[in-house]
Amino acid sequence: MTHHHGDLWVFAYGSLIWRPGFEFVERHSALLKGAHRALCVYSHVHRGTRERPGLVLGLDHGGACRGVAFRVEAHKQAETIAYLRAREQVNMVYKECIRPVTLDDGRQVLALCYVVDRSHSQYAARLDREDVLKLVRQGVGQSGPNPDYVRNTALALKDLGIQDSLLDWISARV
Repeated sequence: MTHHHGDLWVFAYGSLIWRPGFEFVERHSALLKGAHRALCVYSHVHRGTRERPGLVLGLDHGGACRGVAFRVEAHKQAETIAYLRAREQVNMVYKECIRPVTLDDGRQVLALCYVVDRSHSQYAARLDREDVLKLVRQGVGQSGPNPDYVRNTALALKDLGIQDSLLDWISARV
């Protein structure tokens, strides 16, 4: 594990890839083992409402996820974590944890990740594609329409050479 004197690595798998919102000094494709990207969180704030929830991504248990790791300088660590908590933890549906990720240059680093809490009421367990599509189509929240979120994420992943068949399927239909 490499550590740059207290620098923080953040693992991004969804909207943080294309809209990080914090300053970073390095950005790499990265692989996280033990969790996969899934549209498994009912969105009541950013991409939907309580009455008409949208669906956003979470890291769910099992498998692996290719995403992006950002390195944040040590002196920016506290404000970055505060920013991410304000953004990701509105409803405490994610668990903040530190996991090893492998960067595209072969380095292994410890990165901050937001993994879905399966016991939370906003956890959307296995939905079939049609249900996912319906929720994405209807969702609009503070951060905008749910279809935009899915399309932007699918495009960002494509730019990185990452295949996500569900996101591609949804994108083509919204």
